[in-house]
Amino acid sequence: MVQIKTPEQIVKMREAGLVVAAIHAATREAAVPGATTKDLDEVARKVIADHGAKSNFLGYGGFPATICTSVNEVVVHGIPDEKTVLKDGDIISVDAGAIVDGWHGDAAYTVFVGSGHAPELIELSRVTEESMWAGIAAMKNGNRLVDVSRAIETYIRRQPKPGGGRYGIIEEYGGHGIGTEMHMDPHLLNYVSRKRGKGPKLVPGFCLAIEPMVSLGTPHTEVLQDDWTVITTDGTWSSHWEHSIALTEQGPLVLTAPDCGRAKLAEYGITAAPDPLG
Repeated sequence: MVQIKTPEQIVKMREAGLVVAAIHAATREAAVPGATTKDLDEVARKVIADHGAKSNFLGYGGFPATICTSVNEVVVHGIPDEKTVLKDGDIISVDAGAIVDGWHGDAAYTVFVGSGHAPELIELSRVTEESMWAGIAAMKNGNRLVDVSRAIETYIRRQPKPGGGRYGIIEEYGGHGIGTEMHMDPHLLNYVSRKRGKGPKLVPGFCLAIEPMVSLGTPHTEVLQDDWTVITTDGTWSSHWEHSIALTEQGPLVLTAPDCGRAKLAEYGITAAPDPLG
């Protein structure tokens, strides 16, 4: 069953989304050479506490930290620790969430540590982020879930990969519904699968966390012995971008973007729904 939200509930999700946006801003600034992933986790903890919110990652299925910090070949669910020291040239994906009055926000971004990154890494992150926005732009009243998957996949497949070959669209993980829980129905593939059909129709109150994960090589992953850390099976580096979105009568509202997604959606000729918090 898909949980359909009322406008009042979407307001609460927007509040949670702004806490996530604040976590992103603070951890992005802290992701510098010499910092540990544990340092980033402590920054996120402070932001959540300062906003009077709760973490939806800490303790989730036994997860021991406030954020996920996935460095280089780690796709998702990297556990922050004191041993992982960020180095010049690394890339890191930070996945963060927050709860306000029982309502969840969830979003991720990829950032470059230091300088001197290879052009293919810069393009990898750009392609992943833009595919997310293509998916968000497909959140239209009357569309189906598969239209979001198709928009993400189509964007990625149309981008030439530096050096040739194809990007790997991670198959084992995808987006999800979000609301009174962090992970809810429906599961959102980042590619089209005939086995899944068209999926549910998108209507006002439908909320999704759209999160493409893309690698420079394989679409396949494996989980390390800690039962959390997910890496690419061929060791190629990856990127992860995510936003939580509510579909409203006035269009898509990017709950975890400070501007509600207004600037990026305008590039697609779409007017973002107004901020319910004014």
